[in-house]
Amino acid sequence: MKKERYILPGLILAVLLCSGLSGCSGRGSAGDADLKERETADPGETERQWEEAAHTPLGKYPDTVEYTLGKVVGSNNSNLPVGDTYEDNAYTRYLREVLNIQNVDVFELERDGSYEEALEVAIADREIPDVLVVNGRDNLERLVENGLVEDLTQVYEECATDTIKEMYESYGQDLLGSATFGGKLYAFPNTAIDDGEMMLWLRTDWIEKLGLEEPRSMDEAMEIVRAFVQEDVSGSGETVGLACSTEVISGSSDTYGVEGIFTKFGSAPEKWILDGEGRVVYGSLTPETKEALGYLNRLYEEGILDSRFLLRKSENIDELIEEGVCGAVFGRWWAPNNPLSSSRSADGTAEWKPYLFEEDIEDRPQTFESYDDWMYVVVRKGYGHPEIVGKYVSAIFDYARYEDNRYANEVNDYFSINVDPTARPMNINVDYRDALYRCAENLQKALNGEISVTELSGLEKSYYNTCRSYLNGNLTTANGWAAYASRIQAVEVLNAADARKIPTVSMGNADGEIPQNLQELEQETFLQIIAGEKPLDYFDTFVVQWYENGGAGLTESIERNIG
Repeated sequence: MKKERYILPGLILAVLLCSGLSGCSGRGSAGDADLKERETADPGETERQWEEAAHTPLGKYPDTVEYTLGKVVGSNNSNLPVGDTYEDNAYTRYLREVLNIQNVDVFELERDGSYEEALEVAIADREIPDVLVVNGRDNLERLVENGLVEDLTQVYEECATDTIKEMYESYGQDLLGSATFGGKLYAFPNTAIDDGEMMLWLRTDWIEKLGLEEPRSMDEAMEIVRAFVQEDVSGSGETVGLACSTEVISGSSDTYGVEGIFTKFGSAPEKWILDGEGRVVYGSLTPETKEALGYLNRLYEEGILDSRFLLRKSENIDELIEEGVCGAVFGRWWAPNNPLSSSRSADGTAEWKPYLFEEDIEDRPQTFESYDDWMYVVVRKGYGHPEIVGKYVSAIFDYARYEDNRYANEVNDYFSINVDPTARPMNINVDYRDALYRCAENLQKALNGEISVTELSGLEKSYYNTCRSYLNGNLTTANGWAAYASRIQAVEVLNAADARKIPTVSMGNADGEIPQNLQELEQETFLQIIAGEKPLDYFDTFVVQWYENGGAGLTESIERNIG
């Protein structure tokens, strides 16, 4: 069971005082051995080490520097190996070895719900941990306006490596700009690498079992799903069709949504887009979205879409996949890691393959990017070592990946054993925009013998070793299959379809968040149309209601800000 620890923000100050973290120097405690070594060390040399550590990306502190942390965690303890915790795992051990820093978590909560609540209370009480992951630019702005967080401009200049700066620059000016106020940088933002389009994953062992050919179009793929259901290919008497959550659009979770159907019709629901006439419009309201809903309704009526999808929660769909009664699901390139690895673990003969049809991604609209739901790492105003954020990012996302072969192996191995990134102390990722494609290209070249393994980064070497063992038949675990299916097979499909995402356009200061009443109206309408409870033409009524209930004013505001 996942450990869930929460210290009320009103008690955070007591934690800081008791741990000695709020002292003027900000330096952490040392063990007896470290203390004895420090007593005999040259004071001048020690001060030089402190100075170097404070102003360089990888300078190591002579004593351990501790920092209190508001920790975002993942489900199932982030799939950490037995014995590892959020304060003692490959990441924290690496950071102690390379930088001599250690997190002390004052709360460990999942991002959806409880973490946001703790964040709200902490901000309202003006008591935040030394380091905090903030959800949304609005929260970041509140922290800045209330003088609660440190200016990290100098930290970025001195303690971010050139590689880290190149990574941020690969997104243009808008990403760092979203964390900049009055010309000063107040946070290190998360980066969102180009993950390509959502693909359709099918059980190809079932396709072979039924003697069918692989699909060349979405329509052919849906006919294969029909055959799965009609022929009860699982042999259970309960084979279901295409998985679909009641969210319909999976959004940031990327689990069990059916975005691929909307993309087929040139629709981009839940995003602000430019329509065919160059006007800003909410993507859920377009004629293309109406077409997609009509298509989904036909799939539902014909039993191709899971006939009981309205009754299922995500965990129920997880069980269908693990139990081997569902063989069709949309997912990103990482779908083999989650949720498909459970299918492979339960049945070693289960073969999943991704499909993406070029004709379905030709008419993708131009979309706008908002930072409403972005993640940022901030440092409490007055904390003695604000530079640890820059040093952390440089160590984890540059040095561990590209330079350090000695200590980083355990960190990089976490990827091959499917440990969730939320195991990291600070739950952000920093990488090049095209990192997915860079990694796959290098892996394939190494597997083909075109480049030496020594030319790979630490992360790539970890994946190379796993993929090579899988291909040689020496690794038969689900994790081995997942590494190869995600990092090689899925990216090959994305490249073949030229499916790199169209770069988004920044919304600037525009608030693109959709009010709760309009979100509920949209979800209810989509579900009613898909399930046949409302006719397709009801979509036109929905559009009118959306504009009448605040959507018109919201759209005008977006147009003014973007224009």
